[in-house]
Amino acid sequence: MKVVVLGTGMIGTTIVSEIAKFEGIESVTAVDIRQESIDKCLGIAGNPKVIGKTVSLSTEDDFIKVLEGADVAVGCLPHSLSLTAVKAAIAAKCHLVDLVGSMFTEKMELHSQAQEAGVTIIPGCGVAPGITNFLAAQGIEMLDEADEAVLICGGIPRWPVPPLWYQVVFRLESVLGLYTKPAIAIKDGEIVEFPPLSELESLTFPDPVGECEAVITDAHSTAYTLKGKVGNLTEKTVRYPGHWKKMKVLGELGFLDHKPIEVDGVVTTPVKISEKILAPKMVGVSNEDVTVVRVEVNGTKNGTLKNYTWEMVDVYDHERNITSMAKTTALPATLAAKWIAEQKILETGVVPIETIIVNERFDPFVEELKELGIHIEFKS
Repeated sequence: MKVVVLGTGMIGTTIVSEIAKFEGIESVTAVDIRQESIDKCLGIAGNPKVIGKTVSLSTEDDFIKVLEGADVAVGCLPHSLSLTAVKAAIAAKCHLVDLVGSMFTEKMELHSQAQEAGVTIIPGCGVAPGITNFLAAQGIEMLDEADEAVLICGGIPRWPVPPLWYQVVFRLESVLGLYTKPAIAIKDGEIVEFPPLSELESLTFPDPVGECEAVITDAHSTAYTLKGKVGNLTEKTVRYPGHWKKMKVLGELGFLDHKPIEVDGVVTTPVKISEKILAPKMVGVSNEDVTVVRVEVNGTKNGTLKNYTWEMVDVYDHERNITSMAKTTALPATLAAKWIAEQKILETGVVPIETIIVNERFDPFVEELKELGIHIEFKS
Protein backbone atom coordinates (compact mmCIF):
# COMPACT_ATOMS: atom_id res chain seq x y z
CA MET A 1 0.00 0.00 0.00
CA LYS A 2 1.47 3.33 -1.11
CA VAL A 3 0.67 6.46 0.89
CA VAL A 4 1.19 10.15 0.05
CA VAL A 5 1.16 12.83 2.75
CA LEU A 6 0.49 16.31 1.37
CA GLY A 7 2.23 18.87 3.58
CA THR A 8 5.10 18.32 6.01
CA GLY A 9 4.45 20.78 8.79
CA MET A 10 4.25 19.48 12.35
CA ILE A 11 0.99 17.62 11.74
CA GLY A 12 2.05 16.24 8.36
CA THR A 13 5.38 15.11 9.78
CA THR A 14 3.59 13.34 12.63
CA ILE A 15 1.35 11.53 10.13
CA VAL A 16 4.36 10.52 8.02
CA SER A 17 6.18 9.16 11.07
CA GLU A 18 3.19 7.26 12.45
CA ILE A 19 1.78 5.78 9.26
CA ALA A 20 5.19 4.49 8.16
CA LYS A 21 5.22 2.29 11.29
CA PHE A 22 2.17 0.30 10.23
CA GLU A 23 2.54 -3.13 8.65
CA GLY A 24 1.25 -3.32 5.11
CA ILE A 25 2.44 0.19 4.25
CA GLU A 26 4.92 -0.21 1.42
CA SER A 27 6.01 3.41 1.07
CA VAL A 28 5.17 6.90 2.30
CA THR A 29 5.88 9.90 0.09
CA ALA A 30 6.18 13.16 2.01
CA VAL A 31 5.22 16.07 -0.27
CA ASP A 32 5.81 19.76 0.29
CA ILE A 33 6.72 22.90 -1.64
CA ARG A 34 9.81 23.44 0.54
CA GLN A 35 12.77 21.08 0.50
CA GLU A 36 13.90 22.15 3.96
CA SER A 37 10.53 21.09 5.39
CA ILE A 38 10.81 17.71 3.69
CA ASP A 39 14.36 17.21 4.95
CA LYS A 40 13.24 17.92 8.50
CA CYS A 41 10.32 15.51 8.10
CA LEU A 42 12.57 12.72 6.81
CA GLY A 43 14.97 13.25 9.69
CA ILE A 44 12.19 13.00 12.28
CA ALA A 45 10.55 9.98 10.63
CA GLY A 46 13.84 8.10 10.36
CA ASN A 47 12.18 5.32 8.38
CA PRO A 48 13.48 3.83 5.10
CA LYS A 49 9.91 3.53 3.85
CA VAL A 50 9.69 7.34 3.67
CA ILE A 51 10.80 9.35 0.66
CA GLY A 52 10.43 13.06 -0.02
CA LYS A 53 9.17 14.94 -3.06
CA THR A 54 9.18 18.69 -3.67
CA VAL A 55 6.15 19.81 -5.71
CA SER A 56 4.76 23.27 -6.45
CA LEU A 57 1.14 22.27 -5.57
CA SER A 58 -0.21 25.34 -7.34
CA THR A 59 -2.59 23.58 -9.76
CA GLU A 60 -4.84 20.55 -9.79
CA ASP A 61 -2.45 18.91 -12.28
CA ASP A 62 0.38 19.29 -9.74
CA PHE A 63 -1.67 17.32 -7.24
CA ILE A 64 -2.74 14.69 -9.78
CA LYS A 65 0.86 13.96 -10.77
CA VAL A 66 1.92 13.33 -7.20
CA LEU A 67 -1.17 11.25 -6.37
CA GLU A 68 -1.16 9.00 -9.43
CA GLY A 69 -0.09 5.50 -8.48
CA ALA A 70 -0.73 6.07 -4.77
CA ASP A 71 -3.43 4.19 -2.88
CA VAL A 72 -4.18 6.59 -0.03
CA ALA A 73 -3.30 10.24 0.59
CA VAL A 74 -3.59 12.41 3.68
CA GLY A 75 -4.07 16.14 3.15
CA CYS A 76 -2.35 18.45 5.66
CA LEU A 77 -2.77 21.59 3.61
CA PRO A 78 -4.00 25.18 3.98
CA HIS A 79 -7.76 25.56 3.60
CA SER A 80 -7.28 27.26 0.23
CA LEU A 81 -5.79 24.08 -1.29
CA SER A 82 -8.17 21.54 0.22
CA LEU A 83 -10.84 21.50 -2.49
CA THR A 84 -8.18 21.26 -5.21
CA ALA A 85 -6.68 18.25 -3.43
CA VAL A 86 -10.08 16.56 -3.28
CA LYS A 87 -10.67 17.07 -7.01
CA ALA A 88 -7.18 15.78 -7.81
CA ALA A 89 -7.61 12.70 -5.63
CA ILE A 90 -10.79 11.80 -7.50
CA ALA A 91 -9.07 12.33 -10.86
CA ALA A 92 -6.08 10.23 -9.75
CA LYS A 93 -8.37 7.56 -8.22
CA CYS A 94 -6.60 7.87 -4.89
CA HIS A 95 -8.37 7.70 -1.52
CA LEU A 96 -7.97 10.89 0.52
CA VAL A 97 -8.22 11.70 4.21
CA ASP A 98 -8.40 15.48 4.52
CA LEU A 99 -7.77 17.42 7.73
CA VAL A 100 -9.69 20.44 6.42
CA GLY A 101 -13.39 20.56 7.20
CA SER A 102 -14.29 23.82 5.44
CA MET A 103 -16.06 24.03 2.06
CA PHE A 104 -18.07 20.96 2.98
CA THR A 105 -20.98 21.65 0.62
CA GLU A 106 -18.59 22.15 -2.29
CA LYS A 107 -16.91 18.84 -1.49
CA MET A 108 -20.23 17.04 -1.23
CA GLU A 109 -21.00 18.18 -4.77
CA LEU A 110 -18.17 15.84 -5.79
CA HIS A 111 -19.71 12.84 -4.03
CA SER A 112 -20.99 11.13 -7.19
CA GLN A 113 -17.70 11.69 -9.00
CA ALA A 114 -15.81 10.12 -6.09
CA GLN A 115 -18.16 7.14 -6.10
CA GLU A 116 -17.70 6.68 -9.85
CA ALA A 117 -13.94 6.76 -9.33
CA GLY A 118 -14.25 4.22 -6.53
CA VAL A 119 -12.45 6.38 -3.99
CA THR A 120 -13.10 7.31 -0.37
CA ILE A 121 -12.83 11.00 0.52
CA ILE A 122 -13.00 11.76 4.27
CA PRO A 123 -13.14 15.52 4.92
CA GLY A 124 -12.46 17.15 8.28
CA CYS A 125 -10.70 14.22 9.92
CA GLY A 126 -8.68 15.68 12.79
CA VAL A 127 -9.70 16.52 16.34
CA ALA A 128 -12.37 19.17 15.57
CA PRO A 129 -13.70 18.53 13.06
CA GLY A 130 -12.95 14.85 13.46
CA ILE A 131 -13.03 13.28 16.91
CA THR A 132 -15.83 15.59 18.04
CA ASN A 133 -17.89 14.61 14.99
CA PHE A 134 -17.97 10.87 15.51
CA LEU A 135 -18.46 11.21 19.28
CA ALA A 136 -21.57 13.30 18.66
CA ALA A 137 -22.83 10.91 16.01
CA GLN A 138 -22.36 7.92 18.31
CA GLY A 139 -24.21 9.63 21.14
CA ILE A 140 -27.11 10.36 18.82
CA GLU A 141 -27.16 6.74 17.61
CA MET A 142 -27.33 5.52 21.23
CA LEU A 143 -30.57 7.44 21.87
CA ASP A 144 -34.11 6.85 20.70
CA GLU A 145 -34.55 10.61 20.36
CA ALA A 146 -31.69 13.12 20.49
CA ASP A 147 -32.56 16.62 21.67
CA GLU A 148 -29.15 18.31 21.78
CA ALA A 149 -25.51 17.72 20.92
CA VAL A 150 -22.78 20.13 21.99
CA LEU A 151 -19.29 19.64 20.57
CA ILE A 152 -16.61 21.47 22.56
CA CYS A 153 -12.92 21.63 21.71
CA GLY A 154 -9.93 23.88 22.20
CA GLY A 155 -6.16 23.94 21.87
CA ILE A 156 -4.82 26.11 24.68
CA PRO A 157 -1.43 26.85 26.28
CA ARG A 158 -0.18 24.76 29.18
CA TRP A 159 1.28 27.97 30.61
CA PRO A 160 -0.93 30.89 29.45
CA VAL A 161 0.46 34.43 29.49
CA PRO A 162 -1.19 37.84 28.95
CA PRO A 163 -2.52 39.70 27.11
CA LEU A 164 -4.42 37.06 25.11
CA TRP A 165 -3.78 33.91 27.20
CA TYR A 166 -3.37 31.92 23.98
CA GLN A 167 -0.63 30.57 21.75
CA VAL A 168 -0.99 29.52 18.14
CA VAL A 169 -0.94 25.74 17.82
CA PHE A 170 -1.78 25.68 14.10
CA ARG A 171 -2.06 28.26 11.33
CA LEU A 172 -2.88 31.79 12.59
CA GLU A 173 -4.90 32.30 9.41
CA SER A 174 -7.14 29.40 10.46
CA VAL A 175 -7.37 30.69 14.02
CA LEU A 176 -8.59 34.11 12.91
CA GLY A 177 -11.03 32.42 10.55
CA LEU A 178 -12.80 31.04 13.62
CA TYR A 179 -13.19 34.57 14.90
CA THR A 180 -14.66 36.11 11.76
CA LYS A 181 -16.86 33.53 10.03
CA PRO A 182 -20.52 32.92 10.86
CA ALA A 183 -21.03 29.59 12.61
CA ILE A 184 -23.25 26.93 11.05
CA ALA A 185 -25.34 24.99 13.60
CA ILE A 186 -28.66 23.16 14.01
CA LYS A 187 -31.45 24.88 15.91
CA ASP A 188 -34.92 23.37 16.26
CA GLY A 189 -34.11 20.90 13.52
CA GLU A 190 -32.99 23.48 10.96
CA ILE A 191 -29.56 24.66 9.82
CA VAL A 192 -28.89 28.19 11.03
CA GLU A 193 -26.03 30.68 11.20
CA PHE A 194 -24.81 32.27 14.42
CA PRO A 195 -22.78 35.50 14.29
CA PRO A 196 -19.05 35.09 15.05
CA LEU A 197 -18.17 34.76 18.76
CA SER A 198 -21.77 34.18 19.84
CA GLU A 199 -23.08 32.92 23.18
CA LEU A 200 -20.04 33.22 25.43
CA GLU A 201 -20.20 30.74 28.31
CA SER A 202 -17.99 29.71 31.21
CA LEU A 203 -16.97 26.10 31.81
CA THR A 204 -14.27 24.11 33.57
CA PHE A 205 -12.03 21.18 32.66
CA PRO A 206 -9.96 18.90 34.90
CA ASP A 207 -6.35 19.76 35.77
CA PRO A 208 -4.21 21.21 34.40
CA VAL A 209 -6.83 23.39 32.69
CA GLY A 210 -9.42 24.72 35.14
CA GLU A 211 -11.73 27.62 34.27
CA CYS A 212 -12.31 28.42 30.58
CA GLU A 213 -14.73 30.15 28.24
CA ALA A 214 -16.26 29.02 24.96
CA VAL A 215 -18.15 30.55 22.04
CA ILE A 216 -20.04 28.99 19.15
CA THR A 217 -17.92 28.22 16.10
CA ASP A 218 -18.66 26.39 12.85
CA ALA A 219 -20.04 22.84 13.13
CA HIS A 220 -18.76 21.96 9.63
CA SER A 221 -20.19 18.73 8.22
CA THR A 222 -22.17 17.70 11.31
CA ALA A 223 -24.73 20.45 10.70
CA TYR A 224 -25.59 18.67 7.45
CA THR A 225 -25.03 15.00 8.23
CA LEU A 226 -26.76 15.02 11.63
CA LYS A 227 -29.68 17.26 10.62
CA GLY A 228 -32.87 15.30 11.12
CA LYS A 229 -31.24 13.16 13.82
CA VAL A 230 -30.90 15.79 16.54
CA GLY A 231 -32.95 18.85 17.42
CA ASN A 232 -30.08 21.17 18.28
CA LEU A 233 -26.37 20.94 17.58
CA THR A 234 -23.59 23.46 18.17
CA GLU A 235 -19.82 23.38 18.15
CA LYS A 236 -17.89 25.57 20.61
CA THR A 237 -14.23 26.55 20.86
CA VAL A 238 -12.44 26.91 24.20
CA ARG A 239 -10.06 29.63 25.38
CA TYR A 240 -8.95 30.91 28.79
CA PRO A 241 -11.12 33.64 30.38
CA GLY A 242 -10.84 37.09 28.79
CA HIS A 243 -9.55 36.01 25.39
CA TRP A 244 -12.87 35.99 23.56
CA LYS A 245 -13.93 39.45 24.79
CA LYS A 246 -10.70 40.99 23.55
CA MET A 247 -10.98 39.34 20.16
CA LYS A 248 -14.62 40.39 19.87
CA VAL A 249 -13.63 44.02 20.38
CA LEU A 250 -11.04 43.71 17.58
CA GLY A 251 -13.71 42.21 15.35
CA GLU A 252 -16.23 44.95 16.12
CA LEU A 253 -13.62 47.63 15.33
CA GLY A 254 -12.83 46.07 11.94
CA PHE A 255 -9.33 44.77 12.67
CA LEU A 256 -10.30 41.29 11.45
CA ASP A 257 -12.00 42.43 8.22
CA HIS A 258 -10.98 41.00 4.83
CA LYS A 259 -12.10 44.03 2.80
CA PRO A 260 -9.04 45.63 1.09
CA ILE A 261 -7.78 48.96 2.38
CA GLU A 262 -4.97 51.23 1.26
CA VAL A 263 -2.23 52.23 3.71
CA ASP A 264 0.39 54.69 2.42
CA GLY A 265 -0.19 53.52 -1.12
CA VAL A 266 -0.07 49.82 -0.27
CA VAL A 267 -3.24 47.74 -0.67
CA THR A 268 -3.75 45.17 2.07
CA THR A 269 -6.50 44.02 4.45
CA PRO A 270 -7.07 44.79 8.12
CA VAL A 271 -6.80 41.11 9.02
CA LYS A 272 -3.38 40.83 7.37
CA ILE A 273 -2.13 43.76 9.42
CA SER A 274 -3.68 42.24 12.53
CA GLU A 275 -1.97 38.90 11.86
CA LYS A 276 1.42 40.61 11.92
CA ILE A 277 0.59 42.46 15.13
CA LEU A 278 -1.09 39.55 16.91
CA ALA A 279 1.37 36.78 16.00
CA PRO A 280 3.99 37.76 18.62
CA LYS A 281 1.18 38.19 21.16
CA MET A 282 0.12 34.58 20.61
CA VAL A 283 3.37 32.92 21.64
CA GLY A 284 3.62 31.05 24.92
CA VAL A 285 6.51 30.58 27.31
CA SER A 286 7.00 27.04 25.93
CA ASN A 287 5.64 24.76 23.21
CA GLU A 288 3.64 22.82 25.78
CA ASP A 289 -0.09 22.88 25.12
CA VAL A 290 -3.32 21.19 26.15
CA THR A 291 -6.15 19.97 23.94
CA VAL A 292 -9.57 19.67 25.52
CA VAL A 293 -12.64 17.95 24.11
CA ARG A 294 -16.08 17.54 25.60
CA VAL A 295 -19.03 16.21 23.63
CA GLU A 296 -22.41 16.07 25.36
CA VAL A 297 -25.50 14.49 23.84
CA ASN A 298 -28.90 14.68 25.55
CA GLY A 299 -32.15 12.93 24.74
CA THR A 300 -34.29 9.95 25.64
CA LYS A 301 -33.70 6.20 25.67
CA ASN A 302 -36.58 3.82 26.46
CA GLY A 303 -38.58 6.78 27.74
CA THR A 304 -35.85 7.91 30.16
CA LEU A 305 -33.82 11.12 29.92
CA LYS A 306 -30.18 10.37 29.15
CA ASN A 307 -26.95 12.37 28.98
CA TYR A 308 -23.89 10.90 27.29
CA THR A 309 -20.59 12.73 27.73
CA TRP A 310 -17.16 12.08 26.27
CA GLU A 311 -14.17 14.05 27.52
CA MET A 312 -10.50 14.30 26.62
CA VAL A 313 -7.75 16.36 28.26
CA ASP A 314 -4.53 15.75 26.34
CA VAL A 315 -1.15 17.37 27.06
CA TYR A 316 2.08 17.92 25.15
CA ASP A 317 3.56 14.62 23.97
CA HIS A 318 7.12 14.54 25.32
CA GLU A 319 7.79 11.07 23.93
CA ARG A 320 7.06 12.14 20.37
CA ASN A 321 8.17 15.73 21.09
CA ILE A 322 5.07 17.20 19.47
CA THR A 323 2.25 19.44 20.62
CA SER A 324 -0.96 17.91 21.82
CA MET A 325 -2.81 19.66 19.00
CA ALA A 326 -0.50 18.08 16.42
CA LYS A 327 -0.97 14.64 17.97
CA THR A 328 -4.75 14.79 18.40
CA THR A 329 -5.17 16.19 14.88
CA ALA A 330 -2.74 13.83 13.16
CA LEU A 331 -3.59 10.49 14.75
CA PRO A 332 -7.31 10.30 13.78
CA ALA A 333 -6.35 11.02 10.18
CA THR A 334 -3.51 8.49 10.36
CA LEU A 335 -5.84 5.85 11.73
CA ALA A 336 -8.54 6.57 9.12
CA ALA A 337 -5.94 6.17 6.35
CA LYS A 338 -4.79 2.91 7.94
CA TRP A 339 -8.36 1.63 8.07
CA ILE A 340 -8.84 2.46 4.38
CA ALA A 341 -5.63 0.58 3.59
CA GLU A 342 -6.87 -2.39 5.65
CA GLN A 343 -10.27 -2.22 3.89
CA LYS A 344 -12.06 -1.62 7.18
CA ILE A 345 -13.61 1.41 5.48
CA LEU A 346 -15.13 0.49 2.14
CA GLU A 347 -17.63 3.29 1.54
CA THR A 348 -16.86 5.39 -1.52
CA GLY A 349 -17.72 9.00 -2.24
CA VAL A 350 -17.36 11.96 0.10
CA VAL A 351 -17.99 10.36 3.49
CA PRO A 352 -17.54 12.52 6.63
CA ILE A 353 -16.02 10.70 9.59
CA GLU A 354 -19.26 10.86 11.61
CA THR A 355 -21.04 8.77 8.95
CA ILE A 356 -18.59 5.87 9.14
CA ILE A 357 -17.10 5.74 12.66
CA VAL A 358 -20.34 4.88 14.48
CA ASN A 359 -22.03 1.78 15.85
CA GLU A 360 -19.89 -1.35 15.32
CA ARG A 361 -16.85 0.67 14.17
CA PHE A 362 -16.95 3.14 17.05
CA ASP A 363 -15.41 1.18 19.91
CA PRO A 364 -12.60 -0.37 17.80
CA PHE A 365 -11.64 3.06 16.43
CA VAL A 366 -11.63 4.66 19.89
CA GLU A 367 -9.61 1.73 21.24
CA GLU A 368 -6.99 2.09 18.50
CA LEU A 369 -6.77 5.82 19.22
CA LYS A 370 -6.12 4.89 22.86
CA GLU A 371 -3.32 2.55 21.81
CA LEU A 372 -1.80 5.45 19.88
CA GLY A 373 -2.01 7.72 22.94
CA ILE A 374 -5.38 9.50 22.70
CA HIS A 375 -7.54 8.74 25.74
CA ILE A 376 -11.24 9.57 25.61
CA GLU A 377 -13.32 9.07 28.75
CA PHE A 378 -17.04 8.28 28.63
CA LYS A 379 -19.74 8.75 31.25
CA SER A 380 -23.52 8.55 31.22
